[in-house]
Amino acid sequence: MPGTRYIMSAKTQDQYLIQLDGLRFIAVALVLWDHWMPEPHQLPFGKLGVNLFFVLSGFLITRILLSSKDKTHDKEGGLGRYLKKFYIRRTIRIFPIYYLSLIVLWLLQDPSVRGKVAWQFLYASNIYIVVKKTWLGVTDHFWSLAVEEQFYVFFPLLIFFIPRRFVIPFFGILIGLSVLLRAYFQWSGQPWYVSYVTMPAALDAFGFGALMAYAQLYNPTTFQKLFTNRLFLWLSLGALAVIFVFSIQATQAGVSQDANVYINVWERFFASIFFMFLIGGAIIGYKGWFKWFLENPVSIYLGKISYGLYVYHNFVYNHYHSPATHPVVRLLNKLGRTFEDFQDMHMLRALLLFTITVVVASASWYLIEKPINALKDKYAP
Repeated sequence: MPGTRYIMSAKTQDQYLIQLDGLRFIAVALVLWDHWMPEPHQLPFGKLGVNLFFVLSGFLITRILLSSKDKTHDKEGGLGRYLKKFYIRRTIRIFPIYYLSLIVLWLLQDPSVRGKVAWQFLYASNIYIVVKKTWLGVTDHFWSLAVEEQFYVFFPLLIFFIPRRFVIPFFGILIGLSVLLRAYFQWSGQPWYVSYVTMPAALDAFGFGALMAYAQLYNPTTFQKLFTNRLFLWLSLGALAVIFVFSIQATQAGVSQDANVYINVWERFFASIFFMFLIGGAIIGYKGWFKWFLENPVSIYLGKISYGLYVYHNFVYNHYHSPATHPVVRLLNKLGRTFEDFQDMHMLRALLLFTITVVVASASWYLIEKPINALKDKYAP
């Protein structure tokens, strides 16, 4: 019975989902490393971090939606309850510090918000980047939040109405169309960031996460066998490494970033497969040193506040957009005058920026996010 399989799977989830917080920490750490360490980067750490978030989101959101559908689909008013619960819980989790950040930046007359209010408030910053062929500024990283919200608009309805026997083919179509769309952008000569920030071009990441959720809920035996076998994890990592090698060789041969087919078309696809196996392994439960790392209280806490870390890190410091009057810039300049060669101590600078960001994100978690999150069970039990 599907219900029985779900209950068995849920017990497994409760036991091992703790390791997903550790993966969230890894994802946000990759983004912060990319943004704070000097360029150029041989590997696209920031892209990988965002991609890990997308696959993880695809898994968690699909699992929530499929479980909710099972409980409401055949009941009167089921669609309304299904959508209400999902959107209320997402709104409570995502909106508060996103809109708080935009309001504060607007009051400070930041150019990434002033004159772009509609784009930002409607979660369309990624569309702005594609249409205007330019980045926004200090809120550049909000493009990924826009992708997630746009995904949430259509995906719950499709999950609710598509019969279960068609769900896996549907996910497969999403994955295939996403790769084809990136190939089209490449063929038509679009800048690299068009395929990077466009929501439909990111659907293979969400799709692989969704396949995991389906397997865990309805085929737990297959899920267990697939993600317990670490060979698939290493093979997928090897495939991704090959893509990186080809990409680096292309760059060294003079191929521009806009023309690099390995990164623009294939990197997200193979990274998503690798992250699917990485996340699946965390759900089953890693052992040894990786278990220690993922379940370490520090990793768990940093994973818990990872959304705040991601939202605030560019405001704490951005190499291109933080003005000279910014307090963190002034602090860095003062340290540079006080300690010889401080400007070249990149790891120390990054650690300082990380510490400040953790303090900001922690304050946000305890003063804003955690109290508001407590309303989920009241308004969307």
